[in-house]
Amino acid sequence: MLELIPLVPFLPLVGFVVLGLFGSKLRNEQLIGWLGSGTVLLSFLLTLGIFFELLGMPPDARDGHVVQVYSWLAAGSFSVDIAYLVDPLSLVFTLIITGVGFLIHVYSIGYMHGDEGFFRFFAYLNLFIFMMLNLVLADNFLLTFLGWEGVGLASYLLIGFWYKRKFPGVGLVWTGDAARKAFIVNRVGDFGMLVAMFILFTLYGSLNYLELDAAGPTQAGELLTIATLLLFLGCCGKSAQIPLFVWLPDAMAGPTSVSALIHAATMVTSGIFLIARNATLFALSPITMEIVAIIGILTALLAATMGIFQNDIKKVLAYSTVSQLGFMFAALGVGAFTAAVFHVMTHAFFKACLFLGSGSVIHAMHEEQDIQKMGGLKKYMPSTYKTFLISSIAIAGIPPLAGFFSKDEILWYTFKNGGAFLGGMGGYLIWTIGALAALCTAFYMFRLVHLTFHGKERFDAAKVHPHESPATMTMPLWILAVLAALGGFLGYPHALGHFIPHFLHGWLDPVLAGGSGLWEQWVNGQRTEPAIIWEYFLMGASVLLALVGILLATRWYNKDQPRLASAEEGLPAYRILFNKYYIDELYQKLVVDPLDRFAEGFLFRVFDVKLVDGFVNGTASFIGRSAEVLRRLQTGVAQNYALVMLVGIIGVMFWLVLFRG
Repeated sequence: MLELIPLVPFLPLVGFVVLGLFGSKLRNEQLIGWLGSGTVLLSFLLTLGIFFELLGMPPDARDGHVVQVYSWLAAGSFSVDIAYLVDPLSLVFTLIITGVGFLIHVYSIGYMHGDEGFFRFFAYLNLFIFMMLNLVLADNFLLTFLGWEGVGLASYLLIGFWYKRKFPGVGLVWTGDAARKAFIVNRVGDFGMLVAMFILFTLYGSLNYLELDAAGPTQAGELLTIATLLLFLGCCGKSAQIPLFVWLPDAMAGPTSVSALIHAATMVTSGIFLIARNATLFALSPITMEIVAIIGILTALLAATMGIFQNDIKKVLAYSTVSQLGFMFAALGVGAFTAAVFHVMTHAFFKACLFLGSGSVIHAMHEEQDIQKMGGLKKYMPSTYKTFLISSIAIAGIPPLAGFFSKDEILWYTFKNGGAFLGGMGGYLIWTIGALAALCTAFYMFRLVHLTFHGKERFDAAKVHPHESPATMTMPLWILAVLAALGGFLGYPHALGHFIPHFLHGWLDPVLAGGSGLWEQWVNGQRTEPAIIWEYFLMGASVLLALVGILLATRWYNKDQPRLASAEEGLPAYRILFNKYYIDELYQKLVVDPLDRFAEGFLFRVFDVKLVDGFVNGTASFIGRSAEVLRRLQTGVAQNYALVMLVGIIGVMFWLVLFRG
């Protein structure tokens, strides 16, 4: 079945083309919805078949299967094919994209019911899935970059889908503002990735992943460090890390199913995939790895604190996503490539469930997103509440749910391998920051649970009549909740059971072993291996901190507090956390306003008006004046023309006699 891998991205492309061209003529929402969903389901089933075929092979035979579609570009020594790389890493991401993507498509049938752009929405979803699959299945950087830019375009279309709506309550005048912000901020990172590709081709003469992986150690040095840092800049854009994370919270202006698809399970994990795919190149640059780890863990804490006092239900989850992505980058930075991919998977389950659950709440509350105006929804929405609670426990890191396994593995590796950084203190510092971020995560998630589902009803019962969502919306919630509860057992910690294999480690080892091996060689020379007892101790400490966060949130918010907002506002750190450290305002003052003034004052008034327009208008003026002079020679009198001809003839004869004789 490996040869059928091109059909996996092709099927959603068919859905996009059919819905884009003929969707307006199809009047049946169910037909449109299941057409869009069916193409993704077929891709998932096909990927599942390929997965089992690969699983049946010996581990050393699972890597390096390339299926070429056709030769794309060839110029001198440069050549690139449209070809797909089938290996354990690409299949993990493909299963997540198509599996979770299918559930989100089904959810959207109910969520988008009655929307005037129903067919257009599903066309955009299919386009996004097609581009995302090209990104993760590509066997070379250029095809990945095509998918990389494609998901940027598709996310722009989806974030700005409700372009006629205004969202004054969430700080946006128009969804186009959020879409444009996401598009522009991502272009900054994309520029870094593009330059990195030029450097890598200069170093290795290839953009093929397998060739780069094999040749990586031959060119380790400063240029490779620069290339990996530029790649990381691209990852910071797509995966919302410091300093390019500001687009993701505003992107919540799009439909909630878009938030689940793009900002929980797929696009924002592109940066994680890119580093994991090029683990060997990154492992050869300790400077880059240290920067990745530090940026990741700082992002995890910064975003976690930002989410503590947010009142928009989707904004809380948005900052949570930024924070969880920070954990993944911290894992990558300390060489725990499998742990990062493991957290990508578990995060896809519980965060997609949480986003879809928030959409169910918003749907029931007639588009209200302020959790201060909710409360008591538990009795009206039992399925939404139970699935939301399960996923909240999972993301908080409470065993035996999925988030515990993947987050604990990340924290352990930050302590274990982080000792190679920051003069030997990196392990303690990175673990402590990560543990604080985990505490904040548990706190803000259960603040969200209590304010939304528990306590006194704070909405106008005369205007709002909460109700459970239809089956097309609750069925995906339950599937994701079960995965959020049980998915962690694919990565059972070695410390908890020496006879239970860590499935993902064994599965991903053929792809990541090269990078992990190189990194372990460097790390072992920089730090002392901690005793296994530390893993038990740190595991217990992280769970204890999560429980403290849950208990604090429960103690404070699981009561009827009519002056709840006032109580929060009285806290010393409230204003700075509520306003997200004023980072958006800082960007406005330091980046946006100066660029606006530069564009208005120089680019427009000087360069455009005086230089460009001046050159064009000056040329026209010169031609006009020249024509005016020439026009005066055209008198219309035949005698004048004869005189000019005579003078000309005499002049020619004079020149011939005087100078040619």
